[in-house]
Amino acid sequence: MLSVHLLAVLAQPVLAGRYLIGDVDAMAAHGLVGSLLALVAMFVIAAALAYVLVVRGRVWILPVTVLLFLADGFQIGVGYSRELNLHVPLGVGIVVGAVLLTTWAWMPVAARPRGRR
Repeated sequence: MLSVHLLAVLAQPVLAGRYLIGDVDAMAAHGLVGSLLALVAMFVIAAALAYVLVVRGRVWILPVTVLLFLADGFQIGVGYSRELNLHVPLGVGIVVGAVLLTTWAWMPVAARPRGRR
């Protein structure tokens, strides 16, 4: 799920850039992908909950995924209200956070249960 979220997040600046070079249809796709990100982030939270409870994974992943969901939701709001002074830097932060979180999730350390190093 994190990888799906990351792919959608990485598509966002590409779609915004396409709009800026004259592809007006790219803005509709940017809005649609952005809106779907909140739904994907809910699935990420569910997967993180299963990871913590079933796999006995790191507990810190839960508040981080909730924060990612909240950031995605806030990003949707400031995007539709055209608050670009917030939308652009928050988007950069979401991209960085999603890259770091997904990278960690694919590392062997993420597969180890709590208490093991």
